[in-house]
Amino acid sequence: MTSPEQIAEHLLLPGVLTAEQAAETVAGILAVQREDGAIPWFRGHHLDPWDHTEAAMALDTAGEHAAAARAYEWLARHQNADGSWYAAYHDGDHTDVTDRGRETNFVAYVAVGVWHHHLATGDDAFLDRMWPVVYAAVEFVLGLQQAGGQIGWKREEDGTPVNDALLTGSSSVHHALRCALAIAEAREEPQPDWELAAGALGHAIRNHSERFLDKSRYSMDWYYPVLGGALTGAAAQARIDAHWDEFVVPGLGVRCVLPNPWVTGGESCELALTLWAMGESDRALEILQSIQHLRAEGGMYWTGYVFEGDKAVWPEELTTWTAGSLLLAVAALGGDEATVAVFGGERLPKGLEPDCCG
Repeated sequence: MTSPEQIAEHLLLPGVLTAEQAAETVAGILAVQREDGAIPWFRGHHLDPWDHTEAAMALDTAGEHAAAARAYEWLARHQNADGSWYAAYHDGDHTDVTDRGRETNFVAYVAVGVWHHHLATGDDAFLDRMWPVVYAAVEFVLGLQQAGGQIGWKREEDGTPVNDALLTGSSSVHHALRCALAIAEAREEPQPDWELAAGALGHAIRNHSERFLDKSRYSMDWYYPVLGGALTGAAAQARIDAHWDEFVVPGLGVRCVLPNPWVTGGESCELALTLWAMGESDRALEILQSIQHLRAEGGMYWTGYVFEGDKAVWPEELTTWTAGSLLLAVAALGGDEATVAVFGGERLPKGLEPDCCG
């Protein structure tokens, strides 16, 4: 287990993490991980494939590569025949499925984690083992791509497609497709259909908000088109600036949903990662410093805080994905090579976004 002396410099950030605090947080995630590699939200709660992957990526930032590899091996062992995973497994037990929906952004995210792990370790054999997993996952997801480029939300238990698209989910899929294409390129197995799919998806995200369900009350819909890499440059800056005062609560973090007086750690850390990707490290640092009131004894982080009325931590849960999102944001600001490459767009395909079609 990582000790404070072993904590890499990229996980040290003034006002956010000392070496001792970083080691505590990493230990907190490891304590939740099951022997079979599964990483539920916390023991006794459920595992979903997206947050499981985020926690594994956080472990890689701390050099816990064997533990991260076990998490990906769990995904490989329990992938469904159609390339998907279910939306929820009680306590990470693959035999105890509590939600048999198969959500596209949950399924796609394995590509982000696998590429991150490969960049962190240089393990070509791992990439070879996981390639069939990533390939099948991407094919499942693209089976729900709509004519306008957007990605349908999920398949129900009986296989019925839910074709309504979520902007946050599609933006996350956009990021995952670029990572999957990077894996394909590293293996010299080009996937031109994936390139076309990523281009159409990026076009929809940038230009056709009407193709997505209106979830604009949620902060994730605000920043995810930027975090997922579909919006960059001046367009990204304009989007973030337009809603900054609505979602950011100075000194406390980022609201999850308007108008609720509730800031959440995960959204705050993801916004910080978004700001870093835009070149705004100072604002990213301020956001991370503002949520230190969510840090609990033992190094994990409360999901959120209600800051008006009966002020309180709510819900009273310490989630691996909140801790994981903080470690990833800190690692990016600290210059961790794998995290910078995955979230900063380095070594990801470019030129997939022709704005030439309706």
